Amino acid sequence: MVKIRLWQNHGEQNGIKERRNFPVFSPGGQEEKTFGGSGEDQRQKNVREIMKELDSLVGLTGVKKLVREVHAFVEIQRRRQKEKLAAEPQVLHMVFKGNPGTGKTTVARIIGRLFKEAGVLPRGHLVEVERADLVGEYIGHTAQKTREQIKKALGGILFIDEAYSLARGGEKDFGREAIDALVKGMEDHKDNLILILAGYRQEMEWFMESNPGLRSRFPIHITFPDYTTPELLAIADLMLKKRQYHLTQGARDELRLILEESRSLHVHSGNARLVRNLIERAIRQQAVRLVRKSQVSREDLMTITREDILRAREYNPGT
Repeated sequence: MVKIRLWQNHGEQNGIKERRNFPVFSPGGQEEKTFGGSGEDQRQKNVREIMKELDSLVGLTGVKKLVREVHAFVEIQRRRQKEKLAAEPQVLHMVFKGNPGTGKTTVARIIGRLFKEAGVLPRGHLVEVERADLVGEYIGHTAQKTREQIKKALGGILFIDEAYSLARGGEKDFGREAIDALVKGMEDHKDNLILILAGYRQEMEWFMESNPGLRSRFPIHITFPDYTTPELLAIADLMLKKRQYHLTQGARDELRLILEESRSLHVHSGNARLVRNLIERAIRQQAVRLVRKSQVSREDLMTITREDILRAREYNPGT
């Protein structure tokens, strides 16, 4: 169970300075002053910036709605505690269900920063691990490795990708030892750690059922849907804009065809990794095309053509 608390600065922890931003009360109960920066105004500004980043993500309407609900709850509990009202304890460990490349890690980082501003976590950083980072090769090694990862994540979020793989090996598999160590870590550090388990939707449902004690410990389940073709095109535009490139109309039409064909051939094709791979390959193909020319204009350097997209696909026909 993670309690809402106002974290105080006790110097530097692991080389990271924690911001002081908590009220000091006089013996009579009156608030005298607030330490740190611009205080509450700065904190609210930080929250607005983080929410702006969340809103800028393409698609994920349901995900954004649930993140806002969770943040609203912890924020109100923070304010109640500040006014010395009873604050409702809340279990904030989560399960993220969805295919790879649907924004799970990005949203987890945003949640960490939001929880830092809400006073739930003192650091709000993200430590991303998978089975190999937790499971050892001999008895006792797994618990040690898992404790080390938990230690790295203290004050923030431990994000376990493909978490269901920890329960796939049978009774003698060390993955179950990792699960036991994680559960113990959750209890030992209940005020200083949030776990997010991530993976394919069906596999995560099976994983929750494989251990009766898991579901109650992870009450917040967020489903990340595959991106639609228009959303994938919007993601491509954002990636290109950041790198100061743009698509010709022919290139856009070709990219749309590739995405639609991929969706019809593969069950799990609506993800941002597919687009990222295509765009990165197209940029390299553009470089190959332009480097042969003696004169290249600024517009040439910024433009991705249909030819570049086609060659990017040919480079990896399995796309």
